[in-house]
Amino acid sequence: MPKKSKVTITDIARRVNMTTITVSRALTKPELVKKETLDRILEVARELNYVPNAFARNLKGSKSRLIGIITASLDNPFYSEMIKAISRAAKKRNYSIMLFDTDGSPELENKAMETMLSYQVDGIILSVVSDYDEYHPQYLEQLIHANIPVVQVDRRLSGAPFPGVYLDNLASGYKGGRYVLEQGHRHILALAGPEQSNISKQRLEGLKQALAECKEPTRLEVLYGDYTMQPAFENATAYFKQHKQSPDAVFGLNILITLGALKALRKLGNKRHNPAVFSIDEAPYADIFDFNIPCVHHDTYQMGHSAINMLLDRIENPGFEGSDIIIEGDLRASV
Repeated sequence: MPKKSKVTITDIARRVNMTTITVSRALTKPELVKKETLDRILEVARELNYVPNAFARNLKGSKSRLIGIITASLDNPFYSEMIKAISRAAKKRNYSIMLFDTDGSPELENKAMETMLSYQVDGIILSVVSDYDEYHPQYLEQLIHANIPVVQVDRRLSGAPFPGVYLDNLASGYKGGRYVLEQGHRHILALAGPEQSNISKQRLEGLKQALAECKEPTRLEVLYGDYTMQPAFENATAYFKQHKQSPDAVFGLNILITLGALKALRKLGNKRHNPAVFSIDEAPYADIFDFNIPCVHHDTYQMGHSAINMLLDRIENPGFEGSDIIIEGDLRASV
């Protein structure tokens, strides 16, 4: 499929039968243009999916040499190694990166995408704020029409035609469940992300599969929150205050959730509540303090390296579509 050329002000000028000077003035200094003229130009610009080029005056070639990265939360250590891998690989290929942290906000994600499109980045690595099936951001159609190579990471945007690099979340939940059972634990409290999140669903499904294979009776309780520390801390605190009987193990579905649970246990300081703790994703630098949490480890550096290489291949070879890459985690009983 041939790559569509980017829409320019010349294309708009032809459609509205006006000069490029008038169109340029309408797009850059709208106060100098009659309302009827401005409305007509903006209407056609939207129809053609025109994206203003913030670098147009400075570019010597047809490429900006910019890679855009949108991530849902830089607070999560999961992303640090991934971004390091992307940055290093981009530098080697003479690309710079433009990084946006949306802090879990759809509005900030939309603004970040608008900014990247206005700078006409050569490609985008996208980790969306939500992997709900119902999440359909308003920029998606424009992004598709802009014909900019995109690679998704970690969270899959439902309905998006872009390839991505993802974790085998079902396998991670299953491996963690098998390990916890092998330690003799039968009553498990799982602290999860949002109930509608496909990552939560897949990790819990893997955990449930492991429990279903156990020949002895098991009990699973699930507390939903999000993928940050504070909700996990609050949920775990409330749970342990309300229950005299402690579960055998607390199973955190990501590292921030696990840390929130540990914070709750430490604050309560009650020997009655002394469950084993298991995490999907490992706590960075925990070994320095001789504090080890058994976990399923994901190689996020590999994740970033795979994503940037796929993106650069798509940028430099327009006919290359790319396909999904699935990265499997490995069990680390002693980190």
